[in-house]
Amino acid sequence: MTTAPAHGVDTGRLKAALDAEAHRIVYDQYLPDTADGLGQELRGISEVDRAHLIMLTERGIVDRDRAAALLRAIEELRGQDFAPVRARPMPRGVYLAYEGHLIEQLGDRTGGILHTGRSRNDLNATTTRLKVRGPYLVLLDAVDRLAGVLLDKAEEYRGVVMPAYTHGQPAVPIGYGHYLAGVAGAVLRAYESLLDAGRQIDVNPLGAGAIGGTSVPIDPRRTAELLGFSSAAPNSVDAVASRDFVLDLLSASAVLGVALARTGRDLSTWTSEESGLLRVGDTLVGSSSMMPQKRNPFLLEHIQGRSAASLGAFVGAATAMTTGGYTNAIAVGTEAVRHLWPGLSDTTDAVTLLSLVVAGTEPERERMRDRAVDGFTSATYLAERLVLDGMPFRAAHHLVGETVLGALDSGRSLVDAARFPSVEDGGLAPDLVAQACAHGGGPGSTADGIRALAARRDVLKAELTSRRTRWSDGSALLTRAVLQAVTS
Repeated sequence: MTTAPAHGVDTGRLKAALDAEAHRIVYDQYLPDTADGLGQELRGISEVDRAHLIMLTERGIVDRDRAAALLRAIEELRGQDFAPVRARPMPRGVYLAYEGHLIEQLGDRTGGILHTGRSRNDLNATTTRLKVRGPYLVLLDAVDRLAGVLLDKAEEYRGVVMPAYTHGQPAVPIGYGHYLAGVAGAVLRAYESLLDAGRQIDVNPLGAGAIGGTSVPIDPRRTAELLGFSSAAPNSVDAVASRDFVLDLLSASAVLGVALARTGRDLSTWTSEESGLLRVGDTLVGSSSMMPQKRNPFLLEHIQGRSAASLGAFVGAATAMTTGGYTNAIAVGTEAVRHLWPGLSDTTDAVTLLSLVVAGTEPERERMRDRAVDGFTSATYLAERLVLDGMPFRAAHHLVGETVLGALDSGRSLVDAARFPSVEDGGLAPDLVAQACAHGGGPGSTADGIRALAARRDVLKAELTSRRTRWSDGSALLTRAVLQAVTS
């Protein structure tokens, strides 16, 4: 009987190690000084191995004694944070070094059964899905917090009147809370899109083998249950070829990033001295190294910068994927996937920073109201009052335009300049106008809108909680199964 060498250089077909410079480029992404990428990779591999061995044992493919010995060795490695594997040379990558250690420790007859009915192709597809769970949940938690902050502040400030701006000019009066609720709407749509994208990472690719499945009578549904997946992949080609979830996650993050950047631009404008509509708290601004008077809301610039990272990552990942056929491909499974991590991380940072800024920023109430008055933002409302009194809209538009021009020439506000029977004294005050615009497809009731958005957030949060619980339950189920296997 031939014994498989454990050192990973001689694979049977290959007799030499990979070129050292090539090895540095393709494998040293797992070096410990890169946020312990090696440890993360090994933990993912060992998690899959635990589930795979439990399933092989239950199916009668591997005898219980050998499976128990392997599971004990894997548990020991996990307890040592894989120190023996970290110390090994890895001439053919992480997995073969890890497997080689187990073969050296337990012998080929036991250590060599680990890969039964499996390939590195479906293993890598599975561990990538496991790896993304952490940053994915962190991003979703940050998005949920941002939605909560926006809705809380929308309720707090819904009575604070300000000008809404179009083309950079004062347009109509709204509440600052109404603006924040509008941003919350965009954030909640992105929340939903991220949850939709995450459904793909709930599908278990294990069992697809290299690309055509396996003749070993495995049970992918059982490994799916043990690893917290909701289902098993129905097609082996698609299971190893696809990393569409990478593109979907980055796409949803990119759309979210656009909303973050646009909001950041608004807040940057409104916190300027020239505008003076908002004041950011001292813990969220920077100073100048030279100019002692400066209060720089520089976090908003970080938001604008980092919010674009997922868009760049999407382009990089999609470009890499287009070079690979619809099969297992390094360009897809490795080169495209590597763009996912900084894309998700930077988007999470941008979301978190915006939460802090929105929570720590106060509206300058009098300044906001003055700008609504000085910007003649009640003019549209006045024209609509005249229309309801029987005047054609274009005639009302022209008449109100002349009234605004006369007010500018005389230095008066629209409230003082407009004298129409349909508008009582003070009836053009921007806060009253903002409250009156509650019909049709316009702003509607801000309070009702906030309640509707909050209800939508509750639905999305429940789905997030359900997904997190399934993953946690799968982990607990697997741990119990391993404990039973190694002690029985």
